[in-house]
Amino acid sequence: MSPLTSSSSSDNSGPLDTVRIERLVLDCVIGINPWERLTKQRITIDIEMNVDLSAAGASDAIEDTINYRTVSKAVTAEIEASSYGLVEALASRVAEICLEDERVQSVEVTVRKPGAVRKATAVGVIIRRRR
Repeated sequence: MSPLTSSSSSDNSGPLDTVRIERLVLDCVIGINPWERLTKQRITIDIEMNVDLSAAGASDAIEDTINYRTVSKAVTAEIEASSYGLVEALASRVAEICLEDERVQSVEVTVRKPGAVRKATAVGVIIRRRR
């Protein structure tokens, strides 16, 4: 393997690289308790999208990669206008948004809800979805 060749994933679909968005801070209505439905609460989201980035590495062109700004804007618009009961449902919707780009092979989404449980910094979920 040459130094410029990425290692292949186990399913031989090509290199598997990662585009990350860390600690996206959003305010949304989230929760099942009546008092949680009255006002927006702060959440944080981490996203890892697995994709072959070899074309972008060779071309240096934004068109050949997953634009994290575009993903962040789409997630922000959807989630800040949403009203989910469960962080699981919210995380699943974020994963769906990420998988709208056919180049994304799989995604891992972490959603944290600070202050939801006394004496805990945050509660949350990690979900993984693939094509």
